[in-house]
Amino acid sequence: MPLYVGLDTSCYTTSVACVDEKGIVYDKRTVLSVKMGERGLRQSEGLFQHVRNLEAMVPRMFEQISRQDIAGLAVSSRPRPEADSYMPVFLAGRMAACACGAALGLKPLYTSHQQGHVRAALLGNEALAESLPFLGMHLSGGTTEIFTVGEGLSIRLLGGTEDLHAGQLVDRLGVALRLPFPAGPSLERLAREASGTNIKLPASVKDLRCSFSGVETAARSLVGKAQDGELALAVYDCLARTFAKMLLRAAEKTGIDRALLAGGVASSQILRQMLAQRLQGSGLQLYFGQPELSSDNAVGVALIARDHIQKEEL
Repeated sequence: MPLYVGLDTSCYTTSVACVDEKGIVYDKRTVLSVKMGERGLRQSEGLFQHVRNLEAMVPRMFEQISRQDIAGLAVSSRPRPEADSYMPVFLAGRMAACACGAALGLKPLYTSHQQGHVRAALLGNEALAESLPFLGMHLSGGTTEIFTVGEGLSIRLLGGTEDLHAGQLVDRLGVALRLPFPAGPSLERLAREASGTNIKLPASVKDLRCSFSGVETAARSLVGKAQDGELALAVYDCLARTFAKMLLRAAEKTGIDRALLAGGVASSQILRQMLAQRLQGSGLQLYFGQPELSSDNAVGVALIARDHIQKEEL
């Protein structure tokens, strides 16, 4: 059975994956190391860690799969599907894909990290792609965008953040609360421990643009004054109100009533529940990727390789 390999080197995760016609064959990820108390990594340090990770991860993957059966290879070579989209960390994956392709006699397919997220979220939601376009949201530490998804995973940007990304808000508050980076899982556990909250952080949305810098300032001012769990819950409530407003306005402007949410922030169960409650009865249908495929991964990139090869064979 043909195999399709994907590589992804995002700002904080090194990922390798392999899929076949039935589904996921191999999926391994390593989160980059960030010192306690730090709010991220410089691109040079991220690139260095990716190179070191790939040195071990790629050979291990090839030990588990039949290289003779590999029919396609794809890599995320940039953050977004735009000509000027660039981050140095993606050079590590591109270099590894070029080396693997040369050894296998395959030409790597270059895609974007964002399209990989969308394709991973579509696994199990393929019916969405039967009627294009649909709305998409990419919510992570490096991206907060709303767009339409068309043929071939083409993306038309509609709006997004003016300053901080949703994941940055989560991570910065988490660091202020002395949580490990990335802070999403730990902050969500804190939120679930709270029985409720009287804190209401501002949700700043203008048309299809949002802002989180004021939310961060307001939330940080309450660190040490409010209960940690209540403050964490208030952050997720603010995110849900913000995204619900953006989704409804996008649906009104485009006439599209289906939306797929992808990215690490979208893996939060508490955020999913809050969004579903806020949009209940609106007529807008929400779709989420599998939680384990919402954070950074190379599965979506491998699926893009499979889609490409199968389309060529038609």
